[in-house]
Amino acid sequence: MPKTRQPSSAPVKSSAPQGMPSGAGWLPHGYAMAPHTHEAGQLVYAAAGTLATTTERGTWVAPANRVTWTPPGFAHSHRFYGRTDARLLTVPVELCHELIAHPSVFAVGPLLREAVLALTGDRPETRPGAHQRLLAVVIDELSNTPELSLHLPEADDDRLRAVTDLLHADPARPATLSELGRVAGASERTLSRLFHTELGMSFHRWRTILRIHHALAHLTEGMSVTDTAMACGWSNPSSFIDAFNDVVGQTPGSYQADLRNSPAMP
Repeated sequence: MPKTRQPSSAPVKSSAPQGMPSGAGWLPHGYAMAPHTHEAGQLVYAAAGTLATTTERGTWVAPANRVTWTPPGFAHSHRFYGRTDARLLTVPVELCHELIAHPSVFAVGPLLREAVLALTGDRPETRPGAHQRLLAVVIDELSNTPELSLHLPEADDDRLRAVTDLLHADPARPATLSELGRVAGASERTLSRLFHTELGMSFHRWRTILRIHHALAHLTEGMSVTDTAMACGWSNPSSFIDAFNDVVGQTPGSYQADLRNSPAMP
């Protein structure tokens, strides 16, 4: 993702019932949380803005129609793009086994969104156990929601990492895998095999997701669809729109419209 200045602090207010830590707050563009771990699981939802979560397994990106899930014990960091209405919800250890055992991103439907907003907002618990019952709804929704990971895995092999580092430094770089291999000291055939065996996807798919990560940040910052396409390496806006829709599930224009319709920061 593009590098941005990290503010020193930002307020996140807690509105959690006892035993169920959660929080909500507006975070400025570029705000980052250093690597850390949790004894419990954690859901992070950007009700407005875009969130990137990084672990040793790579980076997951979640625009406002997705929520990130980090199980207990995974070291992770967060970075927020655009003014972000950040919602943090802790999942108690005893419920974590009901969700998948690795970090991921899930689609956010209307019911899941409203339940997360209620649990992280100022809504009082008017009846005993109401928050726990609402959290059970969240778990049920996630259990029945397909994984939609905008996941960019990272390499262990030195040759493959040399290639991915080059692309991280310049996602718009038009080099072929053969050309990148000459820099990294590996053949195109070897690198193609490593992309599939280590990262679980083709070179083209990995580079597309990398570019989509950067595109989400640019769009969140207000860059036009055409300028974003050019900045991220697409030869024309049409091919960018097709790729974005395939990976994110909506067009870049629709994504920006959703951002414009988000509540304004107080």
